[in-house]
Amino acid sequence: MVSLPHQDPHSLPSPPCLCCRKQKDQFDNLEKHTQWGIDVLEKYIKFVKERTEIELSYAKQLRNLSKKYQPKKNSKEEEEYRYTSTRAFVATLNEMNDYAGQHEVISENMTSLITGELSRYVQELKQERKSHFHDGRKAQQHIETCWKQLEASKRRFERDCKEADRAQQYFEKMDADINVTKADVEKARQQAQLRHQMAEDSKAEYSSTLQKFNSEQHDHYYTHIPNIFQKIQEMEERRIVRIGESMKTFAEVDRQVIPIIGKCLDEITKAAESVDHKNDSQLVIEAYKSGFEPPGDVDFEDFTQPMKRTISESSLSNSRGDGRSEPKFGSKSKGKLWPFIKKNKSPKQQKEPLSHRFNEFMTSKPKIHCFRSLKRGLSLKLGAGPEDFSNLPPEQRRKKLQQKVDELNRDIQKEMDQRDALTKMKDVYIKNPQMGDAASVDQRLAELGQNIEKLRLEVQKFEGWLAEVEGRLPARTEQPRRQSGLYEAQNPSAVNSCAQDRESPDGSYTEEQSQETGMKVPATDFDDEFDDEEPLPTIGTCKALYTFEGQNEGTISVAEGEMLYVIEEDKGDGWTRIRRNEDEEGYVPTSYVEVYLDKNAKGAMTYI
Repeated sequence: MVSLPHQDPHSLPSPPCLCCRKQKDQFDNLEKHTQWGIDVLEKYIKFVKERTEIELSYAKQLRNLSKKYQPKKNSKEEEEYRYTSTRAFVATLNEMNDYAGQHEVISENMTSLITGELSRYVQELKQERKSHFHDGRKAQQHIETCWKQLEASKRRFERDCKEADRAQQYFEKMDADINVTKADVEKARQQAQLRHQMAEDSKAEYSSTLQKFNSEQHDHYYTHIPNIFQKIQEMEERRIVRIGESMKTFAEVDRQVIPIIGKCLDEITKAAESVDHKNDSQLVIEAYKSGFEPPGDVDFEDFTQPMKRTISESSLSNSRGDGRSEPKFGSKSKGKLWPFIKKNKSPKQQKEPLSHRFNEFMTSKPKIHCFRSLKRGLSLKLGAGPEDFSNLPPEQRRKKLQQKVDELNRDIQKEMDQRDALTKMKDVYIKNPQMGDAASVDQRLAELGQNIEKLRLEVQKFEGWLAEVEGRLPARTEQPRRQSGLYEAQNPSAVNSCAQDRESPDGSYTEEQSQETGMKVPATDFDDEFDDEEPLPTIGTCKALYTFEGQNEGTISVAEGEMLYVIEEDKGDGWTRIRRNEDEEGYVPTSYVEVYLDKNAKGAMTYI
């Protein structure tokens, strides 16, 4: 009879199904925790992304703010930015623009170093996590399969043992029964032996399966699952380290731009310290001073004696009754009348009370070289007026006329540059007809010639008015003023349109009113003016790389290796103006020479 193998219940492991259930619960917990870690990482990525958007928006708003308050070109605001305070404000706007650029740098660095890197890492982390949990589930399924095989083998062994026991009992019963034939007893004996053999086979199979399961179970709990848990732990630790490094990078990105932002703030402070109130005050004085000299003292009038009141030259109203007035102060300058002194119209006005003349003096508008007299001068509006600016005080009128002359000279230079360029283009067309029709530029050349002639006439007109104003102004240190780049005014003469003062034989002063006459500037021939033009200054030297035969008008021949002077650099048309000596100068192709411009020359740059 076959019996079941005896095993100590304390030596057997806990039921595998219960262990697998507990292990599955641990996998579920780990799966939830690692998913939470990925969610935290994605939340941090979203936080950094929103921070970069805020930085970009802030930088854009700063740039728009800086652009909004920048001075407009060719506007009245541009003139206001000559003061140190307004220049400091412009410097502040420029630095704020750079300040905005640093916030853009913060956004770019955070996007590339944090957002982009973490986004890629999250994708890799998800794939790694998925792989580890897949391996864990696969190991669980394998051990569960082994356990099921062990259970099936055990049940089969138990069933075969019971069958063998019943067959043995049946054989013993048949063998003891005398009524049973010998054949039936033999059959029962064979059946019992067969069942006993099946039980032995089942026992061997169960034993083998049990050993295999125990080995698989040992590997599962001591090798496979610990390795999987270790990989999950390493994965989670890398995630924690990575998010910590990202937070450190978050701070470093800000710290890297702090020095540059500090420089921007230092420049703003430097601009603020450059504000000079004395200089700004002087600019205001220069802008609004009239050029008039202060009026003299009011004479004392003695009414105790029955005599005709006389008015001195320095009083606020002039009498023209007999064309004479007694001088009270011999130290007063001669030959000048105050523009705010009104001419007498009738004898009635000669007897105006002193209080009336004093009120007249107080309500007049002298623009004097001091802030006290600038109260009304500052309210002067330089708006639209006569072409010759005759509505302005002499000093301001002189400045406006000088600005107009400079502007016209610049326009003339532009027109001449265009004409020279078209002339060179025409020469190229003549040499190479396939490049274009030379006659197509004739109309434009004629228009430019007419424009230049008109501008020259305008310059002569405004320079005449300027000479007239400079002749009227009191003696002062003459400031050099720019003349036309094409010609100089010859023998300027000033014709005063104001009243001329004359000294009477007895020492008094009389005023003789005269009509204002325009200054006549002698017309000059353009060719003479061009011949008298001062030579252009040299702005550098050049070396001829190749020999050039200058056969066209305006060009000059050069030999290879020859050194010459540069007086006008290439303006984009492919020609450079050079000089060999005082009498020889002209244009050569820019590609034929190597130019060395003087660094101190305005707008100079070295090129080949």
